[in-house]
Amino acid sequence: MSTSADTSRLNRIWYTRCPVPTASGIAIHHGWLDAEFAPDGIAVSSLRASPDRAVRESHFDHRQADSFRQGGNAPPIWSRSEGQDTVVVGLTWLPQYQSILALPESGIRSVADLKGKRLALPRRVNEKIDFWRASALQGYLQALAAEGLSAADVTFVDLPIEEPYIGDVTASASGPLFDARQTARSARAETFALIRGQADALYHYGAAGPALQESLGASVVADINHHADQRVAVNNGTPNVLTVSGTLVREHPQIVARYLAQVLRAARWAKANRAEAAGIIAREVSVADEWLPDAFDDSLYDNLEPSLRPELVDALKTRKDFLLRHGFIRQDFSVDDWIAPGPLAAAHELLARGDAGRRAA
Repeated sequence: MSTSADTSRLNRIWYTRCPVPTASGIAIHHGWLDAEFAPDGIAVSSLRASPDRAVRESHFDHRQADSFRQGGNAPPIWSRSEGQDTVVVGLTWLPQYQSILALPESGIRSVADLKGKRLALPRRVNEKIDFWRASALQGYLQALAAEGLSAADVTFVDLPIEEPYIGDVTASASGPLFDARQTARSARAETFALIRGQADALYHYGAAGPALQESLGASVVADINHHADQRVAVNNGTPNVLTVSGTLVREHPQIVARYLAQVLRAARWAKANRAEAAGIIAREVSVADEWLPDAFDDSLYDNLEPSLRPELVDALKTRKDFLLRHGFIRQDFSVDDWIAPGPLAAAHELLARGDAGRRAA
């Protein structure tokens, strides 16, 4: 496959992913992206490898040129609303722990019991997009609405937090941007509010959720991940978004297709090698292997392959509309115009021809 025109003046591409299960993380673990582009003299670098905090912050604002990002949808939605030149090339539905918790002595056993209660709502005061607050608010409101309740039926306890999402993490050539220490601190404010009696319930999602639930001996007030109406589970990780710099798509479409082909290959490998994939994912999300079944059910391995299925696009629109309605983004935009199906279609063609497998073998 000739790539001479496509790789001209391109010597590095960047990637970042959230600490969640992604096919990108699996491809990175196997070194398939490095192997794919090494013959062209193109380095593949993690944002976390840079000592420059502005480069690492591209995880949220996507300002780093020639970069890919896979993970939660709030930051890419925010960056697009701010006019950043990005393109959505794939979506996944990540079935993950997403619950509202209360202490057993509270007597709160169901969403109906939340009426008149205080719900912990953290607020990062120094962030461009406060994805955790947005996630908690949407989790609460959608669970309440499903039971005929609203924000008027509860009190939100505002919890200001000075610590930034991206602190002074150690450099890593390939690691996720958030390390195990940051993951462990992710729900500190609301957890202490619950223990101190300042709040009656908290929302949590992600891999650390089961351990927090067990540590607190908490009652699950709402298991949002397994709600009968999947729309209730739309949130930061549902759907996850794979975005890429717009200039890279326009000027180097074959590079984007080759990158995505390795992501597709990794997703299919994980589906066929679940036990080994589980070990990789556990390291990606910074939890012990034994927590994975509680954090992500078995359908996880069937949901790692990016697509642009209409129901995922609709979920992304729902999420964008929520962020706009509640002031987390300032400008509206068209999700349909944000999506480019061409790169993923080209990646499927490469994989069907066997180019991606031979190059990364």
